[in-house]
Amino acid sequence: MTAAVETAALTKRFGARPALDGVDLVVEEGAVFGVIGPNGAGKTTLMRLMLDILRPTSGSVRVLGEEPRAGGPALRRRIGFLPGELRLESRITGRELLRHFAEISGPVERGAAEALADRLGLDLGRQVRTLSKGNKQKLGLVQAFLHRPRLLVLDEPTSGLDPLVQQEFLAMLREARQGGQTVFLSSHVLSEIQQAADRVAILRAGRVVVVSDVESLRETAVRRVRVGVAAGSEGGLRAVLEALPNVTGLSFGAEDHRVRAAATVEGAIDPFIKAIARFPVADLTVEEPDLEESVLRLYGERIGDGERAGDGERAGDGERAGDGERAAHPSSPLHGGHRGTGKRGAR
Repeated sequence: MTAAVETAALTKRFGARPALDGVDLVVEEGAVFGVIGPNGAGKTTLMRLMLDILRPTSGSVRVLGEEPRAGGPALRRRIGFLPGELRLESRITGRELLRHFAEISGPVERGAAEALADRLGLDLGRQVRTLSKGNKQKLGLVQAFLHRPRLLVLDEPTSGLDPLVQQEFLAMLREARQGGQTVFLSSHVLSEIQQAADRVAILRAGRVVVVSDVESLRETAVRRVRVGVAAGSEGGLRAVLEALPNVTGLSFGAEDHRVRAAATVEGAIDPFIKAIARFPVADLTVEEPDLEESVLRLYGERIGDGERAGDGERAGDGERAGDGERAAHPSSPLHGGHRGTGKRGAR
């Protein structure tokens, strides 16, 4: 199958610090590919290199069969881009801004903007500068999807969205995939990537830790669980949970005439559920811990002081998506006119 995105030993340095260090990735056409990692891992830098907002120190990247620099505006019109931090302060309305983007990107189906806005609950009649963070994010999503690009590049796409809108966004991703579009998205939220992507790359300190299919990632997931059972059940509950090899960090307490247990479950959660089903369960909470604890430790990647988020890239060194990104369309003059080779990101 043809690759929509392909990188080979892709490296980007800002001064002495590597933002990306020898990244090799292949994203097949028609796939939804997720990149996860803590802030500073290199996710935004990777996307900027794909769009020719930044240029590599060494290595190569090809997008839709072309080098981003050689492809120029014609290539960028085939891409829908949502940056990680939108800075939209215009006095014009959302509808007028989308009309401007449509003129740049090429043919847009009649009524497409209104249809997308309705799905996301966005009022296009309001001035852009008056919109909340969540509504600006919706506007950014609409412009990215508007012209049905072959490739969607979405940096932290659900930031600021409420849960219902997040679900609608996931439905839009599924439809894009069914329509043959390729999606390349980043997040630091494991559950978001699990719901959206076919394959996942885990990025840390500018390097790819592992590339995995989502099902394998689910099988090795780490979850925190809390369960409350009827009073007097602690002895039996303790015995059955301590017998489970994938349950660690057990603790017990009492509250509201109930026995409460907390633990960490690594891998399949089914044995845990079956074990507690022997008791009268009053409540159960299952949550994922943060990315560093859940994903990176799955692959034995110890996070030391020298490799914590931000050590490879710092704000102002090109990773922060707000550094010079004021509009989301890669073909916009606000993007096309700012080519970065250097030390301050896309500024």
